Amino acid sequence: MVLVACRCHGPGSTPPPSLLQRQLLHKQPTSSHRRRRRHLLTPASMADEDVAPRTASAYLDPSYWDERFGKEEHYEWFKDFSHFRHLLAPLISPSTSVLEVGCGNSRLGEELLREGVAGGITCVDLSPVAVQRMRDRLAEQGTEGVEVVVADMLDLPFERESFDLVVEKGTMDVLFVDSGDPWNPNPDTVDNVMKMLEGIHKVLKPEGIFVSITFGQPHFRRRFFEAPEFTWSVEWSTFGDGFHYFFYILKKGKRSLDSIADQHTQPTTPSINMFHEELESEDYIFRTNVDEFSKFVNQCCKCVV
Repeated sequence: MVLVACRCHGPGSTPPPSLLQRQLLHKQPTSSHRRRRRHLLTPASMADEDVAPRTASAYLDPSYWDERFGKEEHYEWFKDFSHFRHLLAPLISPSTSVLEVGCGNSRLGEELLREGVAGGITCVDLSPVAVQRMRDRLAEQGTEGVEVVVADMLDLPFERESFDLVVEKGTMDVLFVDSGDPWNPNPDTVDNVMKMLEGIHKVLKPEGIFVSITFGQPHFRRRFFEAPEFTWSVEWSTFGDGFHYFFYILKKGKRSLDSIADQHTQPTTPSINMFHEELESEDYIFRTNVDEFSKFVNQCCKCVV
């Protein structure tokens, strides 16, 4: 297994780069290297169905998702339940009522049902194609206890305090694919993220929990999660090999100065760690695209020269 690690540090904190890092950062890519890189950023498992978009901004187009879900049977963004079960299972009980936002064609709802959740599982997606196909799948399996609804995550059609647990897995990341500077996202991105979070906060019960599974690092997400209108505490863990996926736990009504002060110390700038096996996954498009990666490498070159 080959690991490529690229880290960019602030002034005064740049560690001496290894020989391998210097070679990787300064070597000009040949045409074969560029072809290899494009191959790594193309999800091999999805090439046959041609469902991956040409550009990351296509993820913001509802028609893209309808077309994709018309072809694709199943895809798990940011790993399946088995990879984060140890983090999610302690938060649920048989009486837990669950809302999954942006379910797509994931099987998380069915996994939670098998885990013993009997308080009601509702899965929503903006795409009526995805919703109908999931309904058909559940009916064919004879699965009961999972309701699938067409709904916009920016305008959830549920009463206040309806759910004990709300889960999103890669859904919020869609809002960031065309956000501009990650340190200063464009106003439309900020507005949409806040609408999503406000809706989730509204439908959670007084001591409900919101779980966000994402690539978004704490120094990018906390500014949204810790907005003054929200009463939840913010905690996080990571899971995964190569890539570190972030697993945020936001507990409504539990916010305090202590809960914020006790968070882990985070780096002031992001890092990218890549295993070749992980790069075959479409999840990587949410982390960066080819052009953004080139800019990142160029920035790192300036840091280590």
